[in-house]
Amino acid sequence: MGRIVVTEFVSLDGVMEDPGGAEGFEHGGWSFEISRGEEGDRFKLEETMGSEALLLGRRTYEGFAAAWPSREGEFADKFNSMPKYVVSSTLEDPSWTNTTVLRGELAEEVARVRDAHEGDVVVHGSATVAQALLDAGLVDELRLMVFPVVLGRGRRLFGETSGKLPLRLVESRTVGDGVAILVYAPA
Repeated sequence: MGRIVVTEFVSLDGVMEDPGGAEGFEHGGWSFEISRGEEGDRFKLEETMGSEALLLGRRTYEGFAAAWPSREGEFADKFNSMPKYVVSSTLEDPSWTNTTVLRGELAEEVARVRDAHEGDVVVHGSATVAQALLDAGLVDELRLMVFPVVLGRGRRLFGETSGKLPLRLVESRTVGDGVAILVYAPA
């Protein structure tokens, strides 16, 4: 059985919206304004190479599907070749290689995906999916790259939940220009 891993870029005030700048958010691209350094880049590459599948919400999927197929290199090759699962009630014909659309009840669908893999099934971005998985207790690990910036507004990773979610810090380190890598597991 695999593990569900949520990995996010977040600001100090918890904003995760548009870190890459492709969504039209007023502060879009904020994560590129702060260097995560070689160690941070290595963390993301190792995370990707250790992933067995991607689990994405529709909007994140559409952004990734528009960007990654035209890119080259080890990171892009891995993203483009691995299985991808997209949670959507509206996506009809996914064009990105090895994509399956999940339409049923989220917890059941994700449990099936997790059981079909031995390694990490990784959620990037996908705020709605990440929040629902956290709320349902389906996340085995939460990886945050916290950038030293306060954005003041934007979609946040953590909104209201159905209850308290205790976490245990597994790893912490600082890379680049003050970017904190925080890895948590359920307590």
